[in-house]
Amino acid sequence: MKTLQELTRANIWSLKPYSSARDEYKGVAASVFLDANESPYNMPHNRYPDPLQIDLKKKISKIKHVNPENIFLGNGSDEAIDLMFRAFCEPRIDNVVAIDPTYGMYLVCAEVNDVEYRKVLLDDKFQLSADKLLAATDDNTKLIFICSPNNPTGNDLSITEIEKVLNQFQGIVIVDEAYIDFSEEPSFATRLAEYPNLVVLQTFSKAWASAAIRLGMAFASTDIIGILNKIKYPYNINLLTQHQAMEMLHRHHEIDNWVKILKSERVYLEESFAELPCVLEIYPSNANFFLARVTNAVAIYNYLVSKGIIVRNRHNISLCDNCLRVTVGTRSENLKLIEALQQYKPE
Repeated sequence: MKTLQELTRANIWSLKPYSSARDEYKGVAASVFLDANESPYNMPHNRYPDPLQIDLKKKISKIKHVNPENIFLGNGSDEAIDLMFRAFCEPRIDNVVAIDPTYGMYLVCAEVNDVEYRKVLLDDKFQLSADKLLAATDDNTKLIFICSPNNPTGNDLSITEIEKVLNQFQGIVIVDEAYIDFSEEPSFATRLAEYPNLVVLQTFSKAWASAAIRLGMAFASTDIIGILNKIKYPYNINLLTQHQAMEMLHRHHEIDNWVKILKSERVYLEESFAELPCVLEIYPSNANFFLARVTNAVAIYNYLVSKGIIVRNRHNISLCDNCLRVTVGTRSENLKLIEALQQYKPE
């Protein structure tokens, strides 16, 4: 791996971060706050939240088995993704490499930040080739994005191939594990000491059933976390989000049960789909959704919309011709989907 200074944009490396009022008195047991121009009324919502979310990170640390200093919290995983571009990619000079098809925000962030985005197709089983990913890099490649389980394909990507990328790439590898709680594979989050160029993304939006609070997690070396903290907005995680996340963490055994139910429902949906005349193929999934190739994705999608049932049409995505992505719902929601598809008649 190149040194972090070599990988970081020069202006970011030399940047002096904004010092918030809540940063400047750390370690002091204060009771009178007259430093941040806040209103003294409407406690506790009158006060700025902890800019580094210390208590929340301590709780996450116990569940994820990652040290608090190796945790960055963002406004969804999308904030961490965008900050990776802003910290490490010089616009119009550097580039990033990513598997294809995959989560669309990597490309959006690349375009927003004016950074070249290089796609490397997965094979016909939706698996990655480390050699192909590495072959797409050059001296100006700063980041490689790998989503596993992958979106929209749903499958785990080869750990061996990911390890090969981590061992041979000179830049930073981002492994997006938004759906890891539904997988049987171990998380890379516990291997940060082994790979200093690794950033692992996870989220409260999927297994933790908290998409509305917009909380994403990034796990990385303390040096990389320091760079992200340097350039994030001072109070990027609001108090309401921090409180709700803490409540969900206290309910982690209940969340484990939800995951078991959803995995069982996924099997039920896949088996039901296999009996539908309009379904041609169902791809193996390790997520809370699956990808199905159908006879006519556009027509079936529009038919389901007319029935008030929304799935995701992935027909225009690489390797996903006539594919629909189906999220696993409750049994009643899943039954409505199956019943509607049983009644579907092509025009």
